[in-house]
Amino acid sequence: MIGRRVLTAASALALAVSLTGCYEDPDVTVYDPGVYKGKEDPLLAKLEDPEFRAELDERFDGQRDR
Repeated sequence: MIGRRVLTAASALALAVSLTGCYEDPDVTVYDPGVYKGKEDPLLAKLEDPEFRAELDERFDGQRDR
């Protein structure tokens, strides 16, 4: 009798533990396609600097044939 109760309790516990891995957070963020609404990117401001842009173009110049 006690063995059956222990088995039932252990089965219930195992089921509860296994189902916790299936939990999915219902908080979903939906974005408009093609519109970035995340944090500000500090590199975008850097790209406006002509010196930085020229340095990137120079570094990338050897890879244009690929």
